[in-house]
Amino acid sequence: MASEHWKDEPEAQDFPAAKSYLSLLIGLKSAGKLVKALRKDAPLQHFAAKDILRAAGLPLLPVDDSEVAADLEKIKHGIKLSPVLLVQGEPLWVADGYHRICTSYQLDEKEPVPCRIAPRAAKG
Repeated sequence: MASEHWKDEPEAQDFPAAKSYLSLLIGLKSAGKLVKALRKDAPLQHFAAKDILRAAGLPLLPVDDSEVAADLEKIKHGIKLSPVLLVQGEPLWVADGYHRICTSYQLDEKEPVPCRIAPRAAKG
């Protein structure tokens, strides 16, 4: 179900980035458990960019945001983007990939974005 501008699997560097962000919210040990769940247990799912942003309560970044613009340029040159890493809960946490979600929205807000999602209470 992945579109032409999405990779099938997250990149290796996405997981440490997710752990760094999540450690700000819940501490290093708990963040490590969630990232382990994202890496090993979370299957790839697909959701519309507009729904991800709404569930996370995040604003849409404009096309002139430096990282969104860089991602749009990558797509223009045929470079695929990494699926995003999410933590389910209220609100949804975008552990890694906020700019990629916004990039996808700028192209087509309804196009399915590939995601790995871990439950907030991940065991590990």
